[in-house]
Amino acid sequence: MRKFKAAAAAMLIGLGALPAAAQTKPPLGEVREIHDGLLAVALADEIRKRCDNIGARMITAMTTLNALKNRARALGYSDEEIEDYVTSKAEKKQMRADGEAYMAARGVSPKDTAGLCRVGLDEIARGSAIGRLLREK
Repeated sequence: MRKFKAAAAAMLIGLGALPAAAQTKPPLGEVREIHDGLLAVALADEIRKRCDNIGARMITAMTTLNALKNRARALGYSDEEIEDYVTSKAEKKQMRADGEAYMAARGVSPKDTAGLCRVGLDEIARGSAIGRLLREK
């Protein structure tokens, strides 16, 4: 019986030592910190493209993207899994829907450029994740 308990304990300890990649992990699109970070970058990009009075902080944006990629790697996702996520048509469609929902919650429709620019300026003033990626011209 002692040998059985010792073997069971060793097996449990061994399972705890498995690398994160070998353990079950959610699809990358369900990892909130990654999804929300990419959503902030996507919204900031849309704002800077459509608003003449708002520019991008490109170095900050690139640093943010690299940090998100490094975080995904630290969570056990491979470069291939990360690439599949960011190039997935379904994920892009979901990201667009989430971006539109974010703007709708602020009273802005997808075609309302003036409203989008107002939200952009509000985000800059608040210093939000989106606002830190933008600058007023």
